Amino acid sequence: QVQLVESGGGLVQPGGSLRLSCAASRTIFTFNFMGWYRQAPGKQRELVAAFTSGGSTNYADSVKGRFTISRDNAKNTMYLQMNSLKPEDTAAYYCNVVYIGYGYWGQGTQVTVSS
Repeated sequence: QVQLVESGGGLVQPGGSLRLSCAASRTIFTFNFMGWYRQAPGKQRELVAAFTSGGSTNYADSVKGRFTISRDNAKNTMYLQMNSLKPEDTAAYYCNVVYIGYGYWGQGTQVTVSS
């Protein structure tokens, strides 16, 4: 069993930056998927950024060049660095880990980009 807790969301002005964190309750040695999703009101949940089990990264076209996914294995934590934020980035952000065949989700953290 893995518990995931997101943090770092908040209100930020357009052009600003935030760093989201996703802390896992235990070390994850292997995984099938690890990444960040977001969901805005009235819209489908979309994949924002992810690691693959092969070690590569993948980003949605809308965030390429602005967002960076990373992780610190020693801290059991995954991060999403978000720069040059736009109003359309406003959403609830969720981390997700597929581990031993089961998908684990965090509770979500709200990001609001507004002047």
